[in-house]
Amino acid sequence: MKLKNLISILLLNMVIIGCSKDEDTLTISNDFKGIDMVVVKGGTFLMGSNDGDRYEKPVHSVSLSSFEIGKYEVIQAQWVAIMGDNPSYFKGDSLPVENVSWNDIQIFIAKLNEQTNKTYRLPTEAEWEYAASGGLEALPTIYSGSNSIVDVAWSAEDKEYTTQKIGRKQANELGLYDMSGNVSEWCSNWYGIYYEDSVTNPKGPSTGSKRISRGGSWSSNDFFTRITIRNFNEPDHKTYLKGFRLARSL
Repeated sequence: MKLKNLISILLLNMVIIGCSKDEDTLTISNDFKGIDMVVVKGGTFLMGSNDGDRYEKPVHSVSLSSFEIGKYEVIQAQWVAIMGDNPSYFKGDSLPVENVSWNDIQIFIAKLNEQTNKTYRLPTEAEWEYAASGGLEALPTIYSGSNSIVDVAWSAEDKEYTTQKIGRKQANELGLYDMSGNVSEWCSNWYGIYYEDSVTNPKGPSTGSKRISRGGSWSSNDFFTRITIRNFNEPDHKTYLKGFRLARSL
C-alpha cells in the first residue's frame, strides 16, 4: 500500500475516534475506515406514492437484491480524511458533510475505494427508498422510522436552521439514522419518471441531466421529508442542504 494511502487511513481512524469525545456524538468504527454499514436483506416492495407529488407516481413493484448501506450519513471528518478539505457550510467533525455535488462525491468514492480496496458507491434510488422504509422490517410510516417527524428527522419543524450531529434522533427499523431530514442524500440515479411495470434492481435511465436526491433536509417541511419524496438537480449542483451516505453491493 502506498505511504500516502496509509497516512490517509491512519488519519481517518484518528479523526473518527476523536469525534467520540463529545457525549452527543457517536463513535463510528465498524470497519477500518470508520464507515458503519448495515446489511439490508433483499426483497420486494411498492415504490412511490399515489398520494404525494406527481413525480412519485405511479406506485410500482420493485425487487432488490441484498446490499449494504451506511448506518449514518457521511460526516465531515470522513470527507476531510480522504479529500483533505472541508467544503461544508456548517462546520463540525460529526456533522454530515454538505455543499458537495454528485460529481464531487464520485471523486471521494474513487479515492476511498482505492485506499480501502472496497467498492463503495451511492445507493440507487430504489435501494434508498427500500432502506428508508425499513426493508423486510418495514412498517407503514410516513417518515423513515415513524409517523412523527420530530422523532426521526431534523427538519423545519425543529427550527434549528442548521445540520445536526448524526445519530441523535430515533433510528428506523433497520437501525439507520437520519434517512429523513438533516441533509438530503444524493443517489446514483439519473432522474426518470416511474412506470407501472414491475422492475428488478432498477438503476434508472442510462442518461439524463439531473441526479436524484432523497430524504429532505433540516430546512424541509413535513411534506418534503416523506420517504417517497423525490428531488433532482444537475450533478454539479452544490448546497448546504445536500449530503450523502454510502452503499455497497453484496
